[in-house]
Amino acid sequence: MGNSYAGQLKSAQFEEALHNSIEASLRCSSVVPRPIFSQLYLDPDQHPFSSADVKPKVEDLDKDLVHRYTQNGSLDFSNNLTVNEMEDDEDDEEMSDSNSPPIPYSQKPAPEGSCTTDGFCQAGKDLRLVSLCMEQIDIPAGFLLVGAKSPNLPEHILVCAVDKRFLPDDHGKNALLGFSGNCIGCGERGFRYFTEFSNHINLKLTTQPKKQKHLKYYLVRSSQGVLSKGPLICWKECRSRQSSATCHSMKPNSSVSSTVTPENGTTNGYKSGFIQTDAANGNSSHGGKSSASSSTPARPGNYSLSPRPSYASGDQATMFISGPPKKRHRGWYPGSPVPQPGLVVPVPTVRPLSRSESLLSAPVPQTPLTGILQPRPIPAGETVIVPENLLTNSGVRPVILIGYGTLPYFYGNVGDIVVSPLLVNCYKIPQLENKDLEHLGLTGSQLLSVENMILLTIQYLVRLGPDQIPLREEFEQIMLKAMQEFTLRERALQMGAQCAPVSPGQLPWLARLIASVSQDLVHVIVTQNSLAEGISETLRTLSEMRHYQRLPDYVVAICASKIRGNEFCVVVLGQHQSRALAESMLTTSEFLKEISYELITGKVSFLASHFKTTSLGDDLDKLLDKMQQRRGESVVTPFNGDLHECVSAQEAATMIPTQNLDLDIETFQIYQPQLTVARKLLSQVCAIADSGSQSLDLGHFSKVDFIIIVPRSEVLVQQTLQRIRQSGVLVDLGLEENGTAYQRAEKYVVRLDNEIQTKFEVFMRRVKQNPYTLFVLVHDNSHVELTSVISGSLSHGEPSHGLADRVINCREVLEAFNLLVLQVSSFPYTLQTQQSRISSSNEVHWIQLDNMEDMSCEEKLYFGLNEYSKSLQWGITSPLLRCDETFEKMVNTLLERYPRLHSMVVRCYLLIQQYSEALMALTTMASLRDHSTPETLSIMDDLISSPGKTRSGRGHMLIIRVPSVQLAMLAKERLQEVRDKLGLQYRFEIILGNPASELSVATHFVARLKTWRGNEPEEWTPRTYQDLEGLPCIVILTGKDPLGETFPRSLKYCDLRLIDSSYLTRTALEQEVGLACCYVSKEVIRGPAVALDLSGKEQERATISENDSDELLIDLERPQSNSSAVTGTSGSIMENGVSSSSAADRSQKLSLTPSFQSPANSMGLDEGVSAGTGGAGETLKQECDSLGPQMASSTTSKPSSSSSSSSSGPRAVSWPGQLPQGCRGLHAALPPIVILSKAAYSLLGSQRGGKPPASSSLLPHADVAWVSSLRPLLHKDMSSEEQSLYYRQWTSARQHHADFSNQPDPASGARACHPRRLLLTGPPQVGKTGSYLQFLRILFRMLIRLLEVDVYDEGEINTDHSECSGVSQAEGEPWPDIESFSKMPFDVSVHDPKYSLMSLVYTEKLAGVKQEAIKDSKVEEPRKRGTVSMMLTKYAAYNTFHHCEQCHQYMDCTSASQMSDSTLHAFTFSSSMLGEEVQLYFIIPKSKESHFVFSKQGKHLESMRLPLVSDKNLNAVKSPIFTPSSGRHEHGLLNLFHAMEGISHLHLLVVKEYEMPLYRKYWPNHIMLVLPGMFNNAGVGAARFLIKELSYHNLELERNRLEELGVKRQCVWPFIVVMDDSCVLWNIHSVQDQTSQPMEAGVSSKNVSLKSVLQHIEATPKIIHYAILGIQKWSSKLTSQSLKAPFSRCHVHDFILLNIDLTQNVQYDFNRYFCEDVDFNLRTNSSGLLICRFNNFSLMKKHVQVGGQRDFIIKPKIMVSESLAPILPLQYVCAPDSEHTLLAAPAQFLLEKFLQHASYKLFPKAIHNFKSPVLAIDCYLNIGPEVAICYISSRPHSSNVNCEGVFFSGLLLYLCDSFVGADLLKKFKFLKGATLCVICQDRSSLRQTIVRLELEDEWQFRLRDEFQTANSSDDKPLYFLTGRHV
Repeated sequence: MGNSYAGQLKSAQFEEALHNSIEASLRCSSVVPRPIFSQLYLDPDQHPFSSADVKPKVEDLDKDLVHRYTQNGSLDFSNNLTVNEMEDDEDDEEMSDSNSPPIPYSQKPAPEGSCTTDGFCQAGKDLRLVSLCMEQIDIPAGFLLVGAKSPNLPEHILVCAVDKRFLPDDHGKNALLGFSGNCIGCGERGFRYFTEFSNHINLKLTTQPKKQKHLKYYLVRSSQGVLSKGPLICWKECRSRQSSATCHSMKPNSSVSSTVTPENGTTNGYKSGFIQTDAANGNSSHGGKSSASSSTPARPGNYSLSPRPSYASGDQATMFISGPPKKRHRGWYPGSPVPQPGLVVPVPTVRPLSRSESLLSAPVPQTPLTGILQPRPIPAGETVIVPENLLTNSGVRPVILIGYGTLPYFYGNVGDIVVSPLLVNCYKIPQLENKDLEHLGLTGSQLLSVENMILLTIQYLVRLGPDQIPLREEFEQIMLKAMQEFTLRERALQMGAQCAPVSPGQLPWLARLIASVSQDLVHVIVTQNSLAEGISETLRTLSEMRHYQRLPDYVVAICASKIRGNEFCVVVLGQHQSRALAESMLTTSEFLKEISYELITGKVSFLASHFKTTSLGDDLDKLLDKMQQRRGESVVTPFNGDLHECVSAQEAATMIPTQNLDLDIETFQIYQPQLTVARKLLSQVCAIADSGSQSLDLGHFSKVDFIIIVPRSEVLVQQTLQRIRQSGVLVDLGLEENGTAYQRAEKYVVRLDNEIQTKFEVFMRRVKQNPYTLFVLVHDNSHVELTSVISGSLSHGEPSHGLADRVINCREVLEAFNLLVLQVSSFPYTLQTQQSRISSSNEVHWIQLDNMEDMSCEEKLYFGLNEYSKSLQWGITSPLLRCDETFEKMVNTLLERYPRLHSMVVRCYLLIQQYSEALMALTTMASLRDHSTPETLSIMDDLISSPGKTRSGRGHMLIIRVPSVQLAMLAKERLQEVRDKLGLQYRFEIILGNPASELSVATHFVARLKTWRGNEPEEWTPRTYQDLEGLPCIVILTGKDPLGETFPRSLKYCDLRLIDSSYLTRTALEQEVGLACCYVSKEVIRGPAVALDLSGKEQERATISENDSDELLIDLERPQSNSSAVTGTSGSIMENGVSSSSAADRSQKLSLTPSFQSPANSMGLDEGVSAGTGGAGETLKQECDSLGPQMASSTTSKPSSSSSSSSSGPRAVSWPGQLPQGCRGLHAALPPIVILSKAAYSLLGSQRGGKPPASSSLLPHADVAWVSSLRPLLHKDMSSEEQSLYYRQWTSARQHHADFSNQPDPASGARACHPRRLLLTGPPQVGKTGSYLQFLRILFRMLIRLLEVDVYDEGEINTDHSECSGVSQAEGEPWPDIESFSKMPFDVSVHDPKYSLMSLVYTEKLAGVKQEAIKDSKVEEPRKRGTVSMMLTKYAAYNTFHHCEQCHQYMDCTSASQMSDSTLHAFTFSSSMLGEEVQLYFIIPKSKESHFVFSKQGKHLESMRLPLVSDKNLNAVKSPIFTPSSGRHEHGLLNLFHAMEGISHLHLLVVKEYEMPLYRKYWPNHIMLVLPGMFNNAGVGAARFLIKELSYHNLELERNRLEELGVKRQCVWPFIVVMDDSCVLWNIHSVQDQTSQPMEAGVSSKNVSLKSVLQHIEATPKIIHYAILGIQKWSSKLTSQSLKAPFSRCHVHDFILLNIDLTQNVQYDFNRYFCEDVDFNLRTNSSGLLICRFNNFSLMKKHVQVGGQRDFIIKPKIMVSESLAPILPLQYVCAPDSEHTLLAAPAQFLLEKFLQHASYKLFPKAIHNFKSPVLAIDCYLNIGPEVAICYISSRPHSSNVNCEGVFFSGLLLYLCDSFVGADLLKKFKFLKGATLCVICQDRSSLRQTIVRLELEDEWQFRLRDEFQTANSSDDKPLYFLTGRHV
């Protein structure tokens, strides 16, 4: 080729000679460093080639048509070679003018054992650019990377490193002769001869190796680091060859059919090569060279410039085109000056995926995937020449299914064959992990032999019926089953004799044996040498076949080669099968382009002319004209009349139908399932907020706003707007005013078109500007057009390409913390891949509808895909899913006649003719009846006769689905023309349902719709399909996908006969049938018997529930409470109702069972159809989506009219039996009838044995691919959640899918799921829109609830009998005056409402109270305390669920490592009360160490720092705050940051030892004080006791420490704050100016911070003289009366400032579980100390449902049986040493509980006898609310209540100490029969006490009066003795 065999001496020869002579002298042995490979990132945009490289052709036919058929119907890519290929060819030509074949160049044989595979070096390392484009290749200085071309791998470039001195400069000069290069594969260096180098890299040249000829390109790295083909190496002074390359006129015979390379070769999940569009100045109709100067980026490596596939590493390979072997005879292609490149289809060396490839693909090259097989060299002679005129002669375009082994090269008329990779992946057994293999029941070793695969394939083909085509998914399951069988057999044999495999010798015989049963439909050809023989033979037979001869459907070509083992492929010859397989390789977009191309170029003209005549042979147009003349001016009467009645056109236009009063389309209701799903969504949002990932902080938001993004469908936009308006959601969310909401709704719905960018930017601006609003971006129908933005740059005139990706996945959306993305889809499979951006836990699935029992209360049930499928087994005469066999036969006949047209075109033309002839047959030409299929005839008959039956003129809708817009327009024009000429234009309407445009309905039909609807405004026009309710019409629905539009109930027929084998993905198929899904009367599913059996009982029940339902109406619109305004209820969120804005005027009752009312009271609500409208088609098709099911759970059931069946209505179901009285006929809403094509019917019809319909096992969506051919089957019981997990495991996104870029993190393997993205999935038309609108509403309500808190709201108790204390201070004084305050008496009565069920404390006033005044409240279970909902303010205390910017430092540690940053310190002190040393632990975070003093040496904790009394710091509070908490690690209000206004404070959590880890986890920045383990079961008394003991000990330590620094002891601050963990808000109250009547003075309150309350109290003058300071409990009943005294001397609870210095000798009782504060207050007061309550402050306590001072669950110590009766309080005690059941609870707890309930037993005389209280010495115990207790302190000098003259009714001595003596007791008088109770720690101390106190003198004891708490002796029971006074 560059050689001088022919004798010419040219410069090239001279150069060559010189080069050879010098080559030897340039050897050198320099060592070059080895290359280092490292992974780089992919480059989305390569530099475009210069336009000089390629010239565009001008024969452009149409902008966006890519697949062109040339004259003979094949796609012609003949001269779509890149210039570089052309150069190759020219190189060959110009050097050897003779026609002799080249003399093969004798090459040295490769060394033994080295690799000889093309594209790899002899060391076996890959050199192909496509594999190395991502590698970082290190080359020595002075070397360049260049690309070499191998004649055997024309579509690949091999990467070499060459010394640049041996390469030419830009002008083609100055290259040194010779060569110096390195192999970058294995790293071998120093090749000094190009010959040697070409051997090493396996160029396998047939001519002498020359660098000029084989080193073709420089390789360049893009900005992203991807290595790709750069400019040509300019060897020959850059002379341009373009001229010679472009001027050849190519014959279009060697071309690729459109199906061979579905859109430019779908090699690995994306298209290789340029996608040819005019935008890219290229066009493939006549192989115009595409100009590379276009904006389309070149693909690195595997992307050549022409639409030829290059087989790159990856998951997809269809076929490859390459130039032919060099130096052919020119005579091969007469008249062609340049040899025509043939078509080569080698076996794909990579795993092809499924056939449905999308046209639109992302230009990001895929990183080489694993699993690349070693490519095999293709031996010469393996070629197949495709015979001329194959398609024309045979009428069949054979499809070759790649099997196992190497396919030959194809030459000649390659346009007439198709190569499909359909099954190729089934034969490549993927590498699976062991766990997956086990799950599938396989062992790793067990793979099928090729022989077995061949036999299985033949068996599968034999089994396929004549109508079926091979399905990849079906065959994969067969392979899997076979492998499972083998595994089982292998296990059975175990180590026994191996089962003999099929030997190659037996294979041909077995293969023919299996094929023999196929009735000649499957042939087997066995050859010895190569597959090429078998294929050539088959094609030759086919081309010579006569038409009448019968062809086999499949020929299996097997090559039983000794050398290479068995190989095979399948040639599909069946007319139907080959066409279906070829068409199924195109994606929807591709075949729609194909169709529009056929229409534009007039290829359908033969077909059109065929349909110009009727089936009877008459000229259609003439016939119609004749009928029109015969009819004259009159038209068929519009309604209420026969088809033969005619009226004038004017009269027809003005006829007014009767109004339908009971048609109420506008009602919008939310039904029970929608409510449930809305709540599921809400709880998922809460789960995201609670997940701890900080991705959503619900407490941050106070408002909800939203935007809904829908696909490009005008009707869908209007439908969504209608739903938003009717639901009133804009008003409910406070986004719009009531009046303007209607107009303003439009800004909330945006469709994905070119204007979305601006609208979306406006929305994102709103998101940024309103950080306190939670925005929800709803992406409805999110599975549509989910292609990536990047692939959108190769857009094919698809305007919506990549728009969704640009919006949903843009950075702003991902990062906005106040934006939730909710993707909604009925077919979510494309969102559920391995790369999904939605976490599987964030999917919300519609509730399962199969559960009939649960649905018993619903009047309508959902009828979806599964129900359609199951309905085939109902055995009714007119099934709901039908296949029109007659139509299919007609189609097949036509398809054989027109093999070059797409089958959808043929089907559509036939369908138009069918409908036209049916119309004619029904009106004028009865003779045509026999030529319409019965199906079409009955549909048309029903459609045009039903309006004639009634005065209202209502009828049915028929949908004809025509995906191609051009075909749809054609259908509309033709049908309209026929209708108008037959005079039916007033009878029914024909509407084109084009997503791009609005509905257009003739004015007289609009007038009719308005009349039916009643009160519509003048300018009303129908905007959605639902607006067409009742209009007799044909809707020709077009567009690539149905987009979720809802159809009216009058939809009766859905014609899907055009949807055939091009729809082989689950989404494509199911969304078509989804058009017909709706809600139906439950009788349809249940069967008539069940449906109408409403026995008397049930009816009564129905009526009752109807009346009782009023109480279910809960006012949802609670007033939003501002700061301290109080709202009406405590507000648990209830959403069963319609918001007031949309349905305030409709008094709706919620009823929970179907109830039948008389028609009168249901008029306004009835959505039925008026009685007697006739026609089965007035069936109520539910307004499916959100106007949803009429489910009685949230609305009255709707009775509706019965219907009579129409003449052709085969589906009128007549229900037997009488209706119950008082009920109108129940009209059955029936599902529409769906007519399918044969292909779709076989996939959707349910299979035998209850398996799911075959459609569910198809590839879920065209944009995804199966990960492995071995995978388990989707079984029928899989819920949608399980299906989601299945698809997430087994499918991955293709290159052009928007999720493709979401690849896993290489280190962890985890994929990035967006935390704030949810997916709502549910079947089509089930009510998802209503559900997400309801979700927005309840989300808003919940945010308002989150801003609210339930606080206790109870008035003070025991106030009525305590008058205002005598000494009062002037009002308005900020602090008490110590002088006057100390003169006030102490009010011993307890006023805190939480103690309403406690024993009263005796006062002298109490003695005068009438006993009856106190109600006998014998309460067993805890009563419900009154709460009210308040708005939280900025000063509230919070629990762990609150997150915000300000306090997040306070709450969290910045990283996980900081958990360890807090240190544990032991602190020991001795306690006189406990009589032992106590060791406590402090856990102190690093940040809080400044509050403590540590020893200098060992970091030993010495004390906690205390301030001085004199300190004045406005930014701090002095008192340390102690909060005991138990069981509330999440819910305790321990975040005081906001309450303290962010200032410095010392806050210590006091927790039990066993709870410490939990508290530490949730509150890592808090100081913890951990109680000793002995207190794990103790009550709150122990915590308070230890807080006080510790604080006093610490005060002493600090006094000592500060004394050394010169501070006086009394100057150290002695107060601590002890507050509960449920204190939430603090208020300040002031009495407003009094009006004339003193009673009317109001109270104004304001919320204040805890800081200001504490600072105010701490500023009290002479504060150190007060023992306890506190504030009062808030209640809504606070009156000016209760605030009259600004300070009270009384009990304080829950929040106290405690002076630990003054109260040093007053202790909390550490045993106590209840009333420890009342007990402590009484002790403090009796010690003469001051307790002051500030009445102008109040505390709000939150009602926390968990934790806190909860009761123990009292169980027996030893469980005998599980089901024990509850233990009653009187069983808490028992006689000592008895057989009583012992209990597992602390003794003190049992005692206190027992005393609360035992007052009748213990102190019978005291019951309701407040004059004679029970005397309790030194203690206050609750002994029941019926009894009063007189508290007396035994301490000397204590102040006690005056009890002179009081006769006590009992005496209670509890653990009394030495201060209690016999003398003290003798002072008190007792009633006769008074009772005594002495409680001691053990039996001996009990006896000692009785003796010491001389009790036996006055009290009589019996042996049986001794008791103990029911504990075992290990648990130290308490003992008590009772006695009577004598």
